[in-house]
Amino acid sequence: MPKEERDNEQQRPRKGVRQQTSWKMRVASLVLVLCVLGYFGVQIYRYFQDPYPTYAVYQYQVEDSVTLNGVVVRDEEVLSSTASGIPSLERSEGERVGAGKVLAVIYQDQASQDRQSQLQALEAQLEQLEYAQAAAADSEASLRLDNEIAAGILSLQADLSADKLADAEEHISQLRSLVLKRDYTYQDSTDLTAQIQDLKSQVQSLKSAVSSGATTVKAPKAGTYSAVVDGYENTLTPDMLESITPQQLKAVQADTSVTSDLGKMIYGDTWYYAAVVDQETASEFTVGASTTLRFVKGLERELPVKVESVGQVQDGEQVVVFSSNKYLSEVTQLRRQAADVIRSTYSGLRVPQDALRVVTKEVKDEETGETTQTQVTGVYCLVGVNALFKPVDVLYNGDGFCLVKGTSDKEKTLLRAGDQVIVTAEELYDGKVVA
Repeated sequence: MPKEERDNEQQRPRKGVRQQTSWKMRVASLVLVLCVLGYFGVQIYRYFQDPYPTYAVYQYQVEDSVTLNGVVVRDEEVLSSTASGIPSLERSEGERVGAGKVLAVIYQDQASQDRQSQLQALEAQLEQLEYAQAAAADSEASLRLDNEIAAGILSLQADLSADKLADAEEHISQLRSLVLKRDYTYQDSTDLTAQIQDLKSQVQSLKSAVSSGATTVKAPKAGTYSAVVDGYENTLTPDMLESITPQQLKAVQADTSVTSDLGKMIYGDTWYYAAVVDQETASEFTVGASTTLRFVKGLERELPVKVESVGQVQDGEQVVVFSSNKYLSEVTQLRRQAADVIRSTYSGLRVPQDALRVVTKEVKDEETGETTQTQVTGVYCLVGVNALFKPVDVLYNGDGFCLVKGTSDKEKTLLRAGDQVIVTAEELYDGKVVA
């Protein structure tokens, strides 16, 4: 090969070297582009992202509670009668009844029950006529009736708005009676006397017929009436709760052979709620301690109860029994119920946990004049355009939040509802411009 061609061949870049150099240039260019894009991305994020996000403080309440599944226990007696026929209950659910008072009437047949309904209607009409006759000599009676009717209409409206249909039905009956009384006041007193005498005769005749075709059921002793019989009246009693085990309570079943159309009587003022809980949960309850029970369904009310007993451990479980002498008339139909036992309640100002800061503060002793440093927990608030530290005490730690109360004795640095707390930021200090 001529010398000139050899020199040109040596000076010409080899193909592999040229490809490797091209690949490195492309990688370097790509890295440079990514760096530029990343830089602009960060700048855009910082532009749109608030470096000092704030959170509005507000009053909040948290309950420390545990949910249990248990049964309501009462001292109960199922009512029965040897008479057969059509029973008519004379008492409302949860009504207090004295010993010997009529609870129900058993009619021999439908005709006897119809006569009783007719008797009640005639007695109501007789009472209205007698009132109207007495009101004829009283000039203020009509005015009183008008006022009672107006009050009755308002009560009925309130019941319907609150969806209290049972109370509304009672008010409708009372209102109907008042309206009829008012209507009778327009009649001549002579006509009223004749009508009254006729009604008295009909009432007396019907009473004789009704008494011969009906049997009354009376309360064995004073107590609270309930029309609901569920079969647990004899299989679950207050006396059993003194020694019942978790397995026994779980195994309790209703006695399906126990039925009654007459209902039952509940004696005493105390009712119980028994539940099987794990040993760890049971250890949190102290016998005699007061707490609050709230049924998950069936009753929208917080019930004050006390821990009646904590049973023996069986397979890591215990029976906890709560008792109460309040609102018995409202729990007469409850049996197997889930309930929240509220062990404690915390109230305070809600702030994010990320907003809490621990800063070093200098405290000067007014007597000695000495200055000491102490660690203070608090939050920085946005006041105008500046950050201001406000000390707090932590009352409760929740999931991502906490309840606190302001501890400053100065008006300016006392944390209140409505303050804007700075959630996340670095290098905060009093007076720093953050807005």
